[in-house]
Amino acid sequence: MTQTPYKAIFFDLDGTLLPLDMDAFMHNYLSSIGRFVASHGLDVDAFSTGLDSGIRAMASDDSAKSNARVFWDTFFDVVPEDPEVWGPLFKQFYDVDFGAIGEGVAANPLAAESLSLLQEKGYPLVLATMPMFPQRAVDWRCEWAGIDPQVFSRITNFENSTSIKPKLAYYAENLKAANLAPHEVLMVGNNTREDLACMELGIDAYLITDHVINHNEYDLAKVKHGSYGDFLDWIEGFGPCVDPAQSFVTELVGS
Repeated sequence: MTQTPYKAIFFDLDGTLLPLDMDAFMHNYLSSIGRFVASHGLDVDAFSTGLDSGIRAMASDDSAKSNARVFWDTFFDVVPEDPEVWGPLFKQFYDVDFGAIGEGVAANPLAAESLSLLQEKGYPLVLATMPMFPQRAVDWRCEWAGIDPQVFSRITNFENSTSIKPKLAYYAENLKAANLAPHEVLMVGNNTREDLACMELGIDAYLITDHVINHNEYDLAKVKHGSYGDFLDWIEGFGPCVDPAQSFVTELVGS
C-alpha cells in the first residue's frame, strides 16, 4: 500500500459527495424559501433583495466577521421587519421546508463507501463545503447524500467561517482549524475554480469528474482526476494514516 503524506482529507459536498445539479438546486431553493416567506405574509420582494444582498456581501467581504454576521447585517439593511421575526422563521424553514428540496436526489453509494474506507484507514475527514448556509441545511444535504455528518471532524457553514470558496482565506482558515500544513491535506472536489483554488496554497487535490464544473476551462491534466469509481480505486491503495490530525476547531471565535 502507498503511504501518503495526508493527515486529513477535505471533501466538497455539492457535486462531489452529493450528486446535485446546482442550477436546479438553487432554483428550487429560492422558489421554496420565497413561497415560505409569502405564506407568512411578509414582503417577498424585500426579502429577495435582502437575501441577494446578503449572499453578495458574504462573497465580497474580507473582514474577520463570520459569514453569518455579514449576511444578517446586510440583510437587515434591506428588510424592514423586526430582526427578531426572522431568526425563528429561518430556523423553521431550514428545519422543515428545506428538506423537501432534496426529494428525488439520488445518493451515490460510492461517496459513503469512500468516507468509510478512509475512516477505516484512520484519515480524519473535513466537510469543506461552501459556507453560505446554516448547519441545518448542510445536515439535510448530507442526508440526501446518504452520509452521516458525524463522520466529519469539521464542517464549514456560515456560522463558523469568515470566507468562502475560491478565496485562499477559506482554505487557510481550514488549515488553521485543523492545525495542518498544506502538503498534509488532500482536497476532493468537482469544481475547478472553487475547489482547485486550494492548490495555490500547496494543498493536493483530486477532481471528481462525474459532475465536474469547469467554467474556467482548467486543464485537467494538471490535477489528479477521475470518476468516483476511479477515486475509490485510488484510495483503496492508501496505507493507514500514520500521523492523523488530532484536533479541529469546530466553532468560530468571534462574531
